Amino acid sequence: MFNFIRKQDRLPRTPIGRRAYAVGDIHGCDDLLDLLLAEIETDIASRPAAENYVVFLGDFIDRGPSSRAVIERLRGLRTEIFKPVFLIGNHEEVFLRVLGGEHSLLASWLKFGGAECARSYGLDPKKLARMDEELALEALGQAVPQSHVDFLKELIDTFRFGDYLFVHAGIRPGIDLAQQNQSDLRWIRAAFLDDRTNHGFMVVHGHTISETVDEQPNRIGVDTGAYCSGVLTAIGLEGAERWYLRTKAIKSEQNVSLVD
Repeated sequence: MFNFIRKQDRLPRTPIGRRAYAVGDIHGCDDLLDLLLAEIETDIASRPAAENYVVFLGDFIDRGPSSRAVIERLRGLRTEIFKPVFLIGNHEEVFLRVLGGEHSLLASWLKFGGAECARSYGLDPKKLARMDEELALEALGQAVPQSHVDFLKELIDTFRFGDYLFVHAGIRPGIDLAQQNQSDLRWIRAAFLDDRTNHGFMVVHGHTISETVDEQPNRIGVDTGAYCSGVLTAIGLEGAERWYLRTKAIKSEQNVSLVD
């Protein structure tokens, strides 16, 4: 096990006695989720007692093969080891809109990861694409359990934890958190990623894939492209410390922090 942890006073801090883990975009990779949850539980057991939270940063579905299994696992997650927090990503937003009857989104949803999601619910995405849109949406609505829809509707956009803010995509720089546009929280890229403004808190986010953890002075991106790289990453935070856990499809390992 390798952990390189920075402890400078300038780093943001979690609430005293509380620890958080934030999991990057899962995208239907149930096997990697299994491995990472096991890594997190092992890590919790190896550290002094604390109140533990695991924040899932959204984009649980699409692209990978097991969207249904991921949602089923997350919605049924019951443990005394940590408190789960579930954030919404842009893929959950689009899925809910499709399930809600927005015909115009069906084709683009299937193209950008929805095909794999539909397949995980027992549907043939090619047949869906050829069907009348009304019939296709009806078939999709019948295939997706209401319990899954209810779970997705309960997802939240942000979670503040001491000096950290957890969000799926990011925030609009210069805008107070309470005034943030919901679309930015779920979809923003360049305007947030290229900005180095001190937001008053450290933003931990997913949404934008990077080969390794993308740690900047004002944000930390932990989406390492699980569905295409085979790597699902989580950040651990306690006090002024931060560390990273990483899993792979064939083997799981605790990864070194990608900063000095």
